[in-house]
Amino acid sequence: MTDALKRLSEEGVAIWLDDLSRKRITSGDLGELLDQQHVVGVTTNPAIFQKAISQGDGYESQLTDLATRKVTVEEAVRMITTADVRDAADVLRPVYDATDGRDGRVSIEVDPRLAHDTRATVAEAKQLAWLVERPNTFIKIPATRAGLPAITETIARGISVNVTLIFSLERYREVMDAYLTGLEQAEARGLEISTIHSVASFFVSRVDTEIDKRLEALGTEEAKALRGKAALANARLAYQAYEEVIASDRWRALAKAGANEQRPLWASTGVKDPAYPDTLYVTELVAPGTVNTMPEATLKATEDHGEITGNTIAGTYEQARADLDALAAAGISYDEVVQLLEDEGVEKFESAWTALLDSTQAELERLAGGEV
Repeated sequence: MTDALKRLSEEGVAIWLDDLSRKRITSGDLGELLDQQHVVGVTTNPAIFQKAISQGDGYESQLTDLATRKVTVEEAVRMITTADVRDAADVLRPVYDATDGRDGRVSIEVDPRLAHDTRATVAEAKQLAWLVERPNTFIKIPATRAGLPAITETIARGISVNVTLIFSLERYREVMDAYLTGLEQAEARGLEISTIHSVASFFVSRVDTEIDKRLEALGTEEAKALRGKAALANARLAYQAYEEVIASDRWRALAKAGANEQRPLWASTGVKDPAYPDTLYVTELVAPGTVNTMPEATLKATEDHGEITGNTIAGTYEQARADLDALAAAGISYDEVVQLLEDEGVEKFESAWTALLDSTQAELERLAGGEV
């Protein structure tokens, strides 16, 4: 074992786990990750919950009670998922207290079927914050066109937000603007903005997956030479955009009033292509003030053989821009790719949510003897 996770943390990268289940909480595994692997946060999404609940460990008793009460499947899913998030938040509470609210966070997503409905997303965010009722919760809102004003309104109400499904640099800038506008509105309403936090989840590996597929289809040596460069270039330029925002007069005014930075969070950091190092999206995206949320396999790989060599984003912007320009010259449309990935991201979460509802409905019917 190396001290890679410790070094990563010392470089200013908050290590979060991209997974949650009731068994992980009740077995003490989550607590061990905090104590031994420098994990300081947890993210969830519909696919993670679908997997956890379908495997069933620890959910039978609550499902039985819900079936007896004849609740709707939507209510059952929300009772189950918010219970897990609430319990995980309690495990992480010491980290939250020790970091003044910066870390020790657990994220829970609004119903992905609401991704294109601003008002419904805000209403769901308020409901989730009330249901979980823990200060160290992040409500996840997707960075769709309709999601942007929902982010602003939710922040303006004093609810901390994890913005998810960000793929493009333009959309990331819009997300940062939505956060700042929300803070300004919260301050105007007389809220204490020092209690509001946010992260912006910028997705990484899926960018390489889609662009590499297109490069392979081109088939030229020049195209193949560009494989595996897009995702890192995109993320590094996102960090440049973040640096520009926190250097602005607008941000300085908010910071003076006690505002917290919206940290870039590297999401989708599990490597999809076995030809690449399994720690690629961790070791090559090291910079202060960031979060890296990792699936457990990536966390273990980083702990085992990750090489943390300091800041690997500083000084890369010129090359990152050149890499994206080379992709454009090869005929790869950046705008087309990032829009496709956003659309697919919403669709995947919707599909996972539907599967979660279906499997939960089946369990409710089984436990109620077919009466639900």
